[in-house]
Amino acid sequence: MSALKKTLSYLSDGTIEEIKDNTKIFRLHSYEKNPIISPTDLGLTWYEDEQYLLGSIFNSGAAMFNEKVILSPRVHAEYQRGQFFDETLQIERIGFKNYISKIWILISEDGINFERYHNTLIKGDGTYHNDFFHGIEDTRIIKTSERYFLIGCGKVSPPFQGYFGSKGDRIAIYSTQDFIEINYHGIIEDIDMRNAIIFPEIISGENYILLRFGKNIHIDVMEAGMDQLLQPFKYRPLWDKVYKRQKQTILLEVGHYPHEKEKIGPGPPPIRTEKGWLLIYHAVGEIIPSIGRVYGLYPKINRSYSICAALLDLDNPTKVLCRTKNPIYIPSKSWELYGNEIYPVDIPAVVYPMGLIAVNNKMLLYCGAGDKYVVLLSFYLDTFVEYLWRECRL
Repeated sequence: MSALKKTLSYLSDGTIEEIKDNTKIFRLHSYEKNPIISPTDLGLTWYEDEQYLLGSIFNSGAAMFNEKVILSPRVHAEYQRGQFFDETLQIERIGFKNYISKIWILISEDGINFERYHNTLIKGDGTYHNDFFHGIEDTRIIKTSERYFLIGCGKVSPPFQGYFGSKGDRIAIYSTQDFIEINYHGIIEDIDMRNAIIFPEIISGENYILLRFGKNIHIDVMEAGMDQLLQPFKYRPLWDKVYKRQKQTILLEVGHYPHEKEKIGPGPPPIRTEKGWLLIYHAVGEIIPSIGRVYGLYPKINRSYSICAALLDLDNPTKVLCRTKNPIYIPSKSWELYGNEIYPVDIPAVVYPMGLIAVNNKMLLYCGAGDKYVVLLSFYLDTFVEYLWRECRL
C-alpha cells in the first residue's frame, strides 16, 4: 500500500447531519492530527526583544506531481502585529507590518508530512521583476494538459494600509513543468483583483476563468485561450474587456445567506464530476447558532470565514445547478478560531480552502487556518455530489 493510500484509510468521508426544520447539512471531516503544517515544522520562528515568535505558513494550492502531493503555501516571517481601521467595514481590524510573503514549494508522499522541494520558492519582493514588491499570496496550482499554472495575488502596495480593498492586488501568473524551474509571466495590470482560477480543461470550445470582483464570484472566458495567461501584458485589452463586463459575469452573488453576508470567493480549481463541475468556495459572514452547535459551538460567531460549495453545468459552467445553503465547514478548532498558548492565530475565525486533490474518489482539501497553519479536510466525492443534487438544487 502506498503512503498516500494509507492516509486515505485515516480520513473520513464527511457526514450528513440534521439541524432544525429537518434541514440536512454536509460536514467535512477534519483530520484528527491537524494542523498538518505549523510554522515550527519548517523553522519559521525568531526572537524579538527576547520574545519567541512564530511566523505563518498557510493558504496553499495543491496538486498531484509524480504520484506525490505538491503544496504552494504562502510564508511570512519576522513581521510585527498591529491594528488598522477598516474604512469600508468601519471597524478596527488586526493588521501587520513588514508582511511580505513568498511561496514555498512543499512535497509529500503521504499528503500529511511535508518537506521543502529543492528549496524552490517564489519571491514576492521584486527580486526578479519590477511590477510588484510587497508579497505574493494565495497561489493556486492548476494542472493543464501542458503545464502546471501557479496563479496568485501579487501585492503592488503593502498589505494593511488603513482600509479594506486598497487597490493593491494584482493577479500574478507563473507556470512550471517540474516545480524546480518556475517561469514568471507577469501580472494582469490595472485590475484590482486577488482571486483568479482557471478550469483545468477546455469546455465547449472555451477557456473559462473564475474571478472575484469586489464581493462576488464571477465567471468569464479568455478569448485568447491560455495564451492570455502566458502573455498577460500582450492581452491587456482583453483583460480590460473582462473588467468592464463584470456586471454581466456574476456567477454567485453575495448576501443570500447569513454566512455569506460580507463576501465570497472561489477556492480550489473546479473538479469535474458526473453531475457537474464541483466548485468549493469561501464565504465571510455570520455563523448562526444552529450551525455552530453542530461543531460544539454555542454562541453565534459574528464574523467568520466558512467553506461552501456549488455544482456547475458540465457544458456551460456559467449555469449554477446546485448551491449549498449552509456552510460545509466552519472554524471550530483552536487553530481556526481564536487560538491558545499552543496554537496562536494571526487572524481569528478563518478556514480558507485552496487546494483540492482527488484520490480514489476521496477528496483531500488543503486549507489555511487562522492565517497561520495548513489543515487537511476530507470527504467522499460521490456522497457529497449526491447530497448537493438532492438537497441543494436551484
